[in-house]
Amino acid sequence: MSLRKTSNSPLSFIRQLNPISMLIRIVMELIDIPFKFIQRQVGINRMAYLFLLPNLLIFGLFSFWPMLLNIYISFTSSETTKIAERPWVGLENYSLLLDCPSYWVPKTCNVAGYSFWTGLWNTLAFSVIQVPMMIVFALMTAIVLNRKIKARGFWRAIYFYPVMLSPVVVGIIWTWILKRRGILNILLKDLAEFRNSISTIPGIRWIVAGLLLLILFLVIRRFWNSKNSTFRMAGIVACCALAVLVVSLDWATMIEAGRYRSVNWLIDRRTSWPFFWVIFVYSWAHLGFYMLILLAGLQAIPKDIYEAAEMDGTPKWRVFSRITLPLLMPTMLVVLILSLIKAFQVFDEIYVLTGGGPGQATKMVIQHIYEIAFTGETKQYGIAAASSILLAAIILVFTMIQLWLTKRRSDG
Repeated sequence: MSLRKTSNSPLSFIRQLNPISMLIRIVMELIDIPFKFIQRQVGINRMAYLFLLPNLLIFGLFSFWPMLLNIYISFTSSETTKIAERPWVGLENYSLLLDCPSYWVPKTCNVAGYSFWTGLWNTLAFSVIQVPMMIVFALMTAIVLNRKIKARGFWRAIYFYPVMLSPVVVGIIWTWILKRRGILNILLKDLAEFRNSISTIPGIRWIVAGLLLLILFLVIRRFWNSKNSTFRMAGIVACCALAVLVVSLDWATMIEAGRYRSVNWLIDRRTSWPFFWVIFVYSWAHLGFYMLILLAGLQAIPKDIYEAAEMDGTPKWRVFSRITLPLLMPTMLVVLILSLIKAFQVFDEIYVLTGGGPGQATKMVIQHIYEIAFTGETKQYGIAAASSILLAAIILVFTMIQLWLTKRRSDG
């Protein structure tokens, strides 16, 4: 058996390379020359900062510099955008926003203060209602989608899909649904006509009552299988009382709906429907993002803990309250802070849906900043900048309070 002789000369090695590999090797060698020189000058430990420098320059140029510029503009006053031509007025812009006889009644303030405090109180109300509601629904959705259900990947994608839509697209879609001749009014009108048609069916009272009694019978069977005798008896007594109520009601009259009158859900001043739909649409658009974060937190919990709890016969509600929630608290804190900051920055969906109306009912503080800086006859950039600084301070205070409460709870 003969071995083929191999040559170790540089020429034979180059021949074994194809032209593309040779070109890549030459380019990489050329790139490596300046980096070796820089490494000798600054040292190997400082090379990481050198690689971070381009990103830090871009971040500083488009984030820190505009932030500092905004702070400076808040102390000046003019309609021009040229920084050198804006006169210094000190705290005058802040005094216009904060000089109010009563912050609880924005109508007592001047024009700028009225717009700012109205938007701020609306934003606070929006955040107080929307953030807890969305976290609860996002957690419920994450728990369901964390289980082994059919087409789990499909349902996860469906819930996350609205996050990928543009906020303007979300606003336009829901405007089509909620306007006076929109899809929702058409469906409600058809439902009212259907209810009126079935209310004329002979014996409809007993048909509806029979269906409800069947449902109550199935519920009673579920209570009957309960191991807790007190819970079982209480459930059975409650179901029997509901059965008596079902038989005694006149379902034919209750089903009759009358003539349906279309409602413009986004303009009606007499009700709170515009504010409700603003919260609903915003939550619908952003639910998938927070659901995904909570889902990742649920999947990070070791399964051995759940298996040990199941072997001990721990009830599901106790597993959720004593295992899932405590281990999910760090993720919940992240979701709470992110959702609160996003709620204070809400603008796009609401501006497309209602434009801040009816009146000032859904006008948020970001819309105040936008309108006072860009849409008015007089461009008040200084007041808009001061408003944004005050908003940033409020968000910072809320964030610090949340972090302090969470740290206090974890230490306790």
